[in-house]
Amino acid sequence: MAATPQPPAASAPRRKVSRHRGEGQWAMGHHTPLNGNEQLKKDDDGLNVRTRIETIYSQRGFDSIDPNDLRGRMRWWGLYTQRKPGIDGGKTAVLEPEELDDKYFMLRVRIDGGRLTTEQLRVIGEVSEEFARGTADITDRQNIQLHWIRIEDVPEIWNRLEGVGLSTTEACGDVPRVILGSPVAGIAEDEIIDGTPAIDEIHRRIIGNPDFSNLPRKFKSAISGSPLLDVAHEINDIAFVGVVHPEHGPGFDLWVGGGLSTNPKIGVRLGAWVPLDEVPDVYEGVISIFRDYGYRRLRNRARLKFLVADWGAEKFRRVLEDEYLKRPLLDGPAPEQPVERWRDHVGVHRQRDGLFYVGFAPRVGRVDGATLAKIAGLAEEHGSGRVRTTVEQKMIVLDVEADRVESLVAGLEALDLRVGPSPFRRGTMACTGIEFCKLAIVETKARGISLIDELERRLPEFDEPITININGCPNACARIQVADIGLKGQLVVDDDGNQVEGFQVHLGGALGLEAGFGRKVRGLKVTSQELPDYVERVLKRFQAERADGERFAVWAARASEEALS
Repeated sequence: MAATPQPPAASAPRRKVSRHRGEGQWAMGHHTPLNGNEQLKKDDDGLNVRTRIETIYSQRGFDSIDPNDLRGRMRWWGLYTQRKPGIDGGKTAVLEPEELDDKYFMLRVRIDGGRLTTEQLRVIGEVSEEFARGTADITDRQNIQLHWIRIEDVPEIWNRLEGVGLSTTEACGDVPRVILGSPVAGIAEDEIIDGTPAIDEIHRRIIGNPDFSNLPRKFKSAISGSPLLDVAHEINDIAFVGVVHPEHGPGFDLWVGGGLSTNPKIGVRLGAWVPLDEVPDVYEGVISIFRDYGYRRLRNRARLKFLVADWGAEKFRRVLEDEYLKRPLLDGPAPEQPVERWRDHVGVHRQRDGLFYVGFAPRVGRVDGATLAKIAGLAEEHGSGRVRTTVEQKMIVLDVEADRVESLVAGLEALDLRVGPSPFRRGTMACTGIEFCKLAIVETKARGISLIDELERRLPEFDEPITININGCPNACARIQVADIGLKGQLVVDDDGNQVEGFQVHLGGALGLEAGFGRKVRGLKVTSQELPDYVERVLKRFQAERADGERFAVWAARASEEALS
């Protein structure tokens, strides 16, 4: 019998085949730009914009600037448009860039290793007074930022800065940013190794080099041989930390993949010991991996920390050794935990040569051009003409004779630059905030200054190390996740139902000693007006509940939500 014909089977719906475009990794053959930022960089290297600034924009004024240069390539020379005055934080994410832009710029002066001469400091002060309405902020990356800069004045500013050996080259942008260094490199009595020669060689090879001027995102680096771990190595893309190898002596432990912002990660050790003369080669290898393998498809995944997280330390080290260095690295020890809880070098300290260095604290890094000139004068009168900036928004005068220390301290204190500051002045940092930053939602600098003054008045006997970091938005420029008390700016609702400036609170973050991120208590937000009351309350609870010798971060990790509210 013939088989009964069966109806045709219903065909399965056809699946749409999509081709994954990859992550835009050049080493994987993905050179086609996958977003506007990558297209902008492919169209023209950001380093080339300097010529247009000097020959066109400074001559024809702000309105002549190409938008791709204005909000992109000009960063390669340390220039960001600043926020137009009067725009509240609720409009930050709503307005178009051109609506937020003022016709003035922030200019970042690059200070690798935090090293300045008094001549350089005086010139920065003069530029501030003449071209920046007196503004000057010391950043937590050892730079100095100026505001209210007109495009017409930029060539003259460059001429003056470069005349004393300073620059703004690649101070911003998708480039190798300033190289952090111990501010007491070469002079500290307890230093393991001086990383200054490596910083200088890296700067010579890499900064301004077109081979490294188109990275997926910014690349942050740090080199320090101080046992205080004084450059926040845990949150840099690459860091070299001073250690002593049991067989080979002083050198550096290699860390990669740290960073904060909205997806924070602590850097990881590669387990490799690097001698001083090989640091520049290893740096070049790591930044080349980032350039070639970094994710360029999505800006929010374009930092090195995401590649390191996906690969892991073992694979990253293998690629570094096999593809870039062409040789293995030596295994080495981890750095020891620092014995000091402050690592900002504030105070009076003996140098290895018998002289002294004197570290002092302005409020939240805010100074002005006239003050910088006065600091330069004091440093020349009492020291050798060398000053330093720190990663905690502080400054240091080097090479002071013992019989000149008291006079220098008195001179600094007369400028309200404290050598023996309260824990609140010493431990409070703040980012630029809504005053100038187009990403900010709330005010930070003035808020930090007033908070310091209030806490000094309310808690005059408080003497524990405490860090209070204030950020104007979620991007963590002021390192909120690794502070004892981290304050992330946002709009909150007050008791009357009004939307006002305020902060989400992070508690118990740390660097150095048991590095980790702060704890967020569910629903814990405070208005800006409530901030002094809140900080006073939580610090008093800490004092009442802490165990003997217990740090704030340790207490915050175990405290009840009620105690932290």
